[in-house]
Amino acid sequence: MIAKNALRTLLLVVALLLGMVVVASATPPGIPSATTARSQLNALTVAPDGTMTGYSRDLFPHWTTVSGSCNTREQVLKRDGTNVVVDSSCAATSGGWYSPYDGATWSAASDVDIDHIIPLANAWRTGARSWTTSKRQQFANDLSGPQLIAVTDDVNQAKGDKSPDAWKPPLTSYWCTYARMWIGSKYKWTLTVNSAEKSALNSMLDRC
Repeated sequence: MIAKNALRTLLLVVALLLGMVVVASATPPGIPSATTARSQLNALTVAPDGTMTGYSRDLFPHWTTVSGSCNTREQVLKRDGTNVVVDSSCAATSGGWYSPYDGATWSAASDVDIDHIIPLANAWRTGARSWTTSKRQQFANDLSGPQLIAVTDDVNQAKGDKSPDAWKPPLTSYWCTYARMWIGSKYKWTLTVNSAEKSALNSMLDRC
């Protein structure tokens, strides 16, 4: 009996570890290393944020169709979730989502937001105001870089359009990764950073 209990415990531990591996792999692509992120941050233009005049989320069309009936949001839900089941319209009907911002786990897609790492309004203030609508659409639906991630909805809403000097994920253990994603996306899209933002990002990278 003792041997059986020990075996069950071992199998449970293995299952949990495998689950952790699955969760850990559910991250956006293209996240730079800490060393690369520092180099990219130093290459970004430092400038005060621009005006919000003329801004509208409608100028960043999302979520666009990726393939078939699946749009960008649904694609990220499948990518970042575990055991995700979708219906004929590609809507997630079941699955599990771990939010690295706060450590919460959700079983309903309605509890999960797809966060734009660089908020659309922040992008507008730091360079996207001069882009074409087509380029803003590509940015708002970027699946090839570290720009989109599934997280707890109210945590995402608390973030709003704030940069890292004004908001950071509740889990300090995620600050290094978050800073690397933020920098990687700003670098990819040639957006500017302000001085307070750059200082906060450097401090977050110190945790890597």
